[in-house]
Amino acid sequence: MKIEILPQEFAVCKVRGLPQELLEKEFVFFSHTDRELSLVCPKSVMPLDCKTAETGWRGMRIQGQLEFSLIGILAKISTLLAENGISLFAVSTYDTDYFFVKEERFEKAVQLLNQGGYALAFMS
Repeated sequence: MKIEILPQEFAVCKVRGLPQELLEKEFVFFSHTDRELSLVCPKSVMPLDCKTAETGWRGMRIQGQLEFSLIGILAKISTLLAENGISLFAVSTYDTDYFFVKEERFEKAVQLLNQGGYALAFMS
């Protein structure tokens, strides 16, 4: 399985509203529930008026379009990382899964994934 490493730093935020200009940006994920409006985006486009935010996340995505019938892809990755003390934050889209690890654990995560048989490619 191939994993693409995204080049930018990400932020995970609680926001007050949905800034329309973010809809034009790449790698922006919104989640609206009955309790919150969350945003995952590159730190460089993070709104200044977030209720709360945590920066320092590095992102990766599983390459290609994943069929809904596939089982355990993210579970295997999260288990590999968890067994080595690395937590992740996951976001799924229609086509694939994205996951984020904290910057200070990023190099170790890349090393573990590589050793675990995943083909890693840095995006430019």
